[in-house]
Amino acid sequence: MTTLDVDALIDDPATRVIVCCGSGGVGKTTTAAALALRAAERGRQTVVLTIDPARRLAQALGLKELGNHPRQVVVEGFEPKGELWAMMLDMRRTFDDMVRVHAGPERAEALLSNPFYQTISTSFSGTQEYMAMEKLGQLAATDDWDLIIVDTPPSRSALDFLDAPSRLSSALDGRMIRLLTGPGKVGGRGLRKMVTAGFTMFTKAVSTIIGGQLLSDASAFMQAFDSMFGGFRERARKTAELLRSQGTSFVVIAAPEPDALREASYFVDRLSEESMPLAGLVANRTHPVLAKLSGPEALAAADSLENGEKNSPLAVAVLRLHADRVALAARETRLLARFTRAHPEVPLVKVPALPSDVHDIGGLRDIGDRLAGS
Repeated sequence: MTTLDVDALIDDPATRVIVCCGSGGVGKTTTAAALALRAAERGRQTVVLTIDPARRLAQALGLKELGNHPRQVVVEGFEPKGELWAMMLDMRRTFDDMVRVHAGPERAEALLSNPFYQTISTSFSGTQEYMAMEKLGQLAATDDWDLIIVDTPPSRSALDFLDAPSRLSSALDGRMIRLLTGPGKVGGRGLRKMVTAGFTMFTKAVSTIIGGQLLSDASAFMQAFDSMFGGFRERARKTAELLRSQGTSFVVIAAPEPDALREASYFVDRLSEESMPLAGLVANRTHPVLAKLSGPEALAAADSLENGEKNSPLAVAVLRLHADRVALAARETRLLARFTRAHPEVPLVKVPALPSDVHDIGGLRDIGDRLAGS
């Protein structure tokens, strides 16, 4: 097994983007923040983009809140060699900004005020993942930072982040939705008349199901959106190229649990298929055993004390707790060994669990030290 050298990764000036990915609840946000903090303290101009709506990152960085634009972290006692900036994705505002960039002033206002747009900009499948990639593209285009660290959305599947541009693009270019733009582009007067008649029947049928006003809003939206659709796709293409570039590295985060490691394995395979650069795996919240006493020895000692004349309840409890810890560590070791057998080429680093949640700069620094193996 090769060890993931985190410091070598963040110190390399060729590393411009680090994407932290994995299934939900494995510590992506904390890992992304710890990497960003360590990179800034080691001299990088760093910005971290989080998708976490719980504001844990802002609290850990000593800030009251984060917005949709990067904000420099200036906290008493934090004096990095470089700079640390942070932001939290506002999905709706990012979509609005994209509309304003690609559409003219009048068309943009028509889109932004359209009820159908107001619905899909917050609830359409893949929107959050796509907007995370859109914001990544915006940050990369400014050249204000030499390292961008992305905390991917808490999707059901980590693969949603990679699939988002094509899924959202395909959905908005789908057969039914494209019908909503109307038959005006169809060539030939006779054909246009026939399609118009067919489209009228289609709209009457659909309006009885979803409501005439919603159909009208959707049609108006697609007609306004149609002119900026090329720009929408072009930006998705450029961001996809960025994710495949040599300056980007993916760090997969997983807890030492079957489901999380299974998801990580799928993601590693997908990155390989897509020729995307994988830095390695972070096995988060592991439980190493620090004492040399084995589990059976601890249980035997506990039984002896419990049955002896000088029973010590506290010592018995500690011994049994140690035996449980040894069993847990052995289980985690087996699970990680299974992963490394399947992916021997993937560097791995184990990050021991902290006794409490991370809530400040010191906690993030501690996580960074554990990531670096120090």
